[in-house]
Amino acid sequence: MKNKSDISVMLKEAGILFSITLVVGLLLGVVYELTKEPIRIQQEKAIEEACRAVFQEADVFEKISYELPEELKEELASQGVKIGSVYEAKDSAGTALGFVIQSTSTQGYGGDIVLYVGVRNDGTLNDISILEISETAGLGMEAPSVLAPQFHDKKVDSFVYTKTGASADNEIDVITSATITTKAVTNAVNGGLKTAAVLREGGGSNE
Repeated sequence: MKNKSDISVMLKEAGILFSITLVVGLLLGVVYELTKEPIRIQQEKAIEEACRAVFQEADVFEKISYELPEELKEELASQGVKIGSVYEAKDSAGTALGFVIQSTSTQGYGGDIVLYVGVRNDGTLNDISILEISETAGLGMEAPSVLAPQFHDKKVDSFVYTKTGASADNEIDVITSATITTKAVTNAVNGGLKTAAVLREGGGSNE
């Protein structure tokens, strides 16, 4: 049976541990509050830059709500594609020019690949901007410089990748030794194109 001295020591140690935990918790809370706003601002800036990179002629990007058909949702899910935020691109006069769509592939070699797709009202793909990627250095990490330019100003329903050299507008040259990355990016871009097609038919509304 523990004597009073042992109990006193235990209570003292428990009190010290509680105090340390409380102080650490409070410090973490303060750090979170101090960094929350700068992080939010930085994220918004990155999104704004991605939107402008894929739709340079637009002056305003308005976030809209949307609902995709179940069939399309299932198709995209089977390809590891998730559609996120969607923005309507407008000029300074408020004329709608098209859409910027956040599309994520969950099937990259190193994890999620997040990109933005800019699609004009006539279905032409302006450009894509890869916002997040964690692929193999020297291989999949070359996607922004090797893959992205191949999608520029193309008007097709969807893209396919090839290892024998692109010979049509809908064909994308694979990154050597990075087929998984190429497939993931291509699927994400196709998801953006298909979403834009739905939105052109009236599948979205301003938030």
